[in-house]
Amino acid sequence: MTDRVHPTDLELAALISSKICHDVIGPVGAIYNGLEILSEDDDAEAQAYALSVIRNVTEQASARLQFARFAFGAAGSAGSLIDLGTAEQISRGFLGAGKHKLVWQGLGGHMSKDKVKLLLNLIAVAITALPRGGEIAVLMSGTNESPNFVLRCQGTSARPPMHLGEFISGEGVPPLDAMTIQSYYTWRLAQTAGMTLSIVKDGQDILLSALG
Repeated sequence: MTDRVHPTDLELAALISSKICHDVIGPVGAIYNGLEILSEDDDAEAQAYALSVIRNVTEQASARLQFARFAFGAAGSAGSLIDLGTAEQISRGFLGAGKHKLVWQGLGGHMSKDKVKLLLNLIAVAITALPRGGEIAVLMSGTNESPNFVLRCQGTSARPPMHLGEFISGEGVPPLDAMTIQSYYTWRLAQTAGMTLSIVKDGQDILLSALG
């Protein structure tokens, strides 16, 4: 493992901030464009279209920020518990009505913050395993205190999630930037949560696991 995958606290904060900005800049830009149409075009059809765009991308930006608050942020004091129902809700909002579908199975109730953050980041990483869309099935087993997570990524051209395998193996580790920080942070969260990550190909599917 090279030194470059161990950023300082300030570097890690900067990289995560870049990641969050990267995720919300598109929707925010679309909102601005929609507002310009409203202010410059008196055509009723154009204004209706602009309002529809603003409504949709505002929901998208809100969902992404809510997801980032739990996946990257403190989301409560150290050692706090997070409701798994809330985790499911914000995960569905994060995926939205696009080309990725979420199936959620397993445990209910509350779970430690670090483990829930790991699960959320695994979902974000799993999206990169399905470049053409598909189904991400989240299966939780064990107990809320000692859970196991398995994410089955099923869809056309399913592949190992981007960059995570390199961080797990320590081989061919990429430079850290706004695109690779998601996988790096997921790997670090697994270490903190005392869970072991693995990526396995099962037929045409990809299994992404975090076992305690």
